[in-house]
Amino acid sequence: MAQGRGWEGAVLKLLRAKDFTFTVTGAEDVTAGYRRVHFTDGGMLAATGVHPTMWVRLWFDNAGKPHQRAYTLVAPDAAADTFSLEFALHEGRASDWARSARPGDTIEATVQGTGFDRPDPEPSHVVAVGDPASLPAINSLLGSLGTTPATIWLEGDTDGLPLRAEPGLHDVRRVPRGDAGALLVTEVTSRLPDLLKDETDPYVWIACDTATTRALAAYARKELGLPRQRVHALGYWRAT
Repeated sequence: MAQGRGWEGAVLKLLRAKDFTFTVTGAEDVTAGYRRVHFTDGGMLAATGVHPTMWVRLWFDNAGKPHQRAYTLVAPDAAADTFSLEFALHEGRASDWARSARPGDTIEATVQGTGFDRPDPEPSHVVAVGDPASLPAINSLLGSLGTTPATIWLEGDTDGLPLRAEPGLHDVRRVPRGDAGALLVTEVTSRLPDLLKDETDPYVWIACDTATTRALAAYARKELGLPRQRVHALGYWRAT
């Protein structure tokens, strides 16, 4: 199935990625700019199992060229062979597909490199930094860590989005998108030292645009001295 997907598909096939076909069963608009699409999994969950922050690559046709984007599974149910994906809508082929998705539509997907290494020792406090694109992964992370307290920075317009935060356990801090992410970097780096100064085993999880993610990860590792295995950082998109 890698044929027709260019060099990315060929590399994934060499890495023994698994291919599946998903079928749309329904969709709903959470907000005007955020859409949840429901799928049957084409046998994926039975073959791969389920773990926190699990993601898949969807393949879209973009004017005859292969175009892939990664999305975190929402509410995966291995017994029912179902899951959902949430799309932060903007300009682009993936968003266009999500807007028009109807029951019976199919889309090809690839699963590779989506493992989750649970922090060891267990975190005394979790810091998560993200935006609408990484919100499903943040929700999955929080759910997997149970009663661990967490501070969550969310960038951009997140009003009405399904953040699964629990009052008294999760401290949610919202920051508008400003100066290409520099506003978020300033906010987090000014607050993080005091937040973590008395923590024995903190864990920092960052998934924003690529430049912001790199800046915050470098700060946590170099300036705060957090061990590499206690900082998870993955750029979810590139600012243009």
